Amino acid sequence: MMKFKFGLACAFAFISAFAFADIRIGFVDTQRILREAAPAVRAAKKLEKEFEPRRAEMQRASTQGKALQQLLDKNTLAEADRRVKERELVKLNQDFQRMQREINEDLNNRRNEELSGLQERVNLAIRSIAEADKLDIILQDAVYRNQKLDVTDKVLKLLVDK
Repeated sequence: MMKFKFGLACAFAFISAFAFADIRIGFVDTQRILREAAPAVRAAKKLEKEFEPRRAEMQRASTQGKALQQLLDKNTLAEADRRVKERELVKLNQDFQRMQREINEDLNNRRNEELSGLQERVNLAIRSIAEADKLDIILQDAVYRNQKLDVTDKVLKLLVDK
């Protein structure tokens, strides 16, 4: 029993010594990195350029649908022509919604691909900063943080160099 108490006392002493040790903490603002990092900006421009033709096609379909709707609103068409134009408008709306869903899905998939590659680079940069500055832990997304703990600028500088 005496050995158990001694062991327990040693364990508490070890834990309390660790708890009061000089722990160095850093913070990274991931949203800021995703907005401002050079690779993130390049990825956003690349995605914009990649999806621009499809957005232009969607814009043309939208313009075509509006013109068709205006024609139908004028009530100048014969009944047979009106039904044909109404069916055409319904099909155009369905095509537009399908295009919109496909573009959104494809854009989300491509954005996730680009961000996964960026995330690996960000994690490497954070690790190298933690090792260089001898930080024990780096946190992301905190409710409150002191600005002197923020290492986001260092991460952004490392990402510019690569």
